[in-house]
Parts: sequence; structure tokens; C-alpha cells
Amino acid sequence: MSIEGKKRVVTTRRLREMKQRGEKIAMLTVYDYTMASIMDTAGVDIMLVGDSAANIMAGHETTLPITLEQMIYHAQSVVRAVKNPMVVVDMPFGTYQGNSKEAVHSAIRLMKESEADAVKLEGGRDVLESVQRILSAGIPVMGHLGLTPQSILKFGTYSVRAKDEAEAARLLEDAHLLEEAGCFAVVLEKIPAALGKRVTEELKIPMIGIGAGRFVDGQVLVAHDMLGLNRQFSPRFLRRYANLYDAMQEAFRHYVKDVKAGCFPDEKEQY
Repeated sequence: MSIEGKKRVVTTRRLREMKQRGEKIAMLTVYDYTMASIMDTAGVDIMLVGDSAANIMAGHETTLPITLEQMIYHAQSVVRAVKNPMVVVDMPFGTYQGNSKEAVHSAIRLMKESEADAVKLEGGRDVLESVQRILSAGIPVMGHLGLTPQSILKFGTYSVRAKDEAEAARLLEDAHLLEEAGCFAVVLEKIPAALGKRVTEELKIPMIGIGAGRFVDGQVLVAHDMLGLNRQFSPRFLRRYANLYDAMQEAFRHYVKDVKAGCFPDEKEQY
């Protein structure tokens, strides 16, 4: 719910209805109030407060270092800006794996302290007990299968997942397990398009892809990536809709030049 106590427009029920009528779901990852404010007016359906804030906002190489407190801070910042989209928050590494009691405690903190709408967990059968326990507390859960960045040290690579039959079959089974448990949607990251299509057709809940092809129910990108702010990240699935890196760099250089030359501020810009 929003800080005014009004329900947001996009809900778990609306997302399921969107899938049923074939309407695509647009989701973006965001971490701060200002960007969320702009995004709120653009028709985005879901805002994900991602643990990728560890990379984008703090400069870490992986998502592992970010803490629950930091995720709550970013979620609070986003929620204050949002009126229409659903706000989903990533549960950070170490807050749900292997301990379902810790998982429900962490999820309750996220929801109470940020006023977000749902949480997202990475994994299938390995985290099923945590998923079930969180759902039993009345907290909506979004799943995440395929490439799961919190497990990157186990994978050892960011390459495409589920290319072989065994891993593809396991992913499909995990998707069914998450749906049966009560998840309202699942993110599919970096898997073959044909597998993304199959999972989407077999499940009743929405499948939201990032590098999972065009046959899924929706797409998600990180705002900083699609705006061209992050030059270090350029996977095949990323489409850049702007080149703000160059625009911002030019603005900073122009500012420095004006300050050095003594032409900022001018007569109209002082008291």
C-alpha cells in the first residue's frame, strides 16, 4: 500500500488477468525516489527494488554483499514515489536460504518497514520451504529461476542456463512447484527462448523474462542499463533506450568548464 493508505493500481490479481488476456507486463528495476517518480508516470506495471543495487549503487562485483537493512532503505525510497505500479523487493542473500524462520522474519521486516507489495526470492525446490512460510504469513512472493545471481559463486559463470535437457526439466519442475506453492509470478533469467515459451504456456501465473525470449508474459530490465548509464554491462538481451552516460558526462564537463571560467553563476543566478 502507498503511504497515503490507498491501494496501488497493479495487484497480483491484475497481473494474472493481464496474462489471461495476453497483455504484456512491463517491469523495471529501480532503487531511488527520483527515478521511481519519473517511472511511475510512464505506465510501468511493476517496479522491482533489486538486490542489483549492490552492483549499480555500491559498486560491488556481485549482489551478495547487500544487507536487509540496505534493501529496506532502497525499498522505502521507491515506495514513497509510487502510486500505480506494484513494488516488489528482492530478499537479499542470506535472509532466506536454509532457514525458513529467518526467511519469514526478514520478509515481514521488508513489508512492514518499506510498505512494499511483495518480495522476490531466487531458486526453486531448494527454497520452497521459505517460500511456503512467507506465503503463510500473507506476503505475496515472486519467484526467480534460471540464472540466479545470488548463486553466481556456485555457477561460476553468467552464461545462459538450462541449455541441456536435465537442467531445463528441473527448471520446469521448479516453476510448477513455485506456482503450486502460491507464487503470483516468476522471473525467468537468461534461459533459451524455447524453454521460456514452454514454461509460459504450461503455467497459469505470469512469467517475466530477462533474456528469456519474447514468448513470456512480460519483460524486466534494470533502469540504469536500459538508459545507457551502465557501460560495463552489455548482454545480448539488453536494449538501450537512451544514452544518458554521454549526456551526463557532457553536462558535468560543461559545468566544470563554466566554473573554471568564472561564468557560473552569472548575474541572473545570484542574489
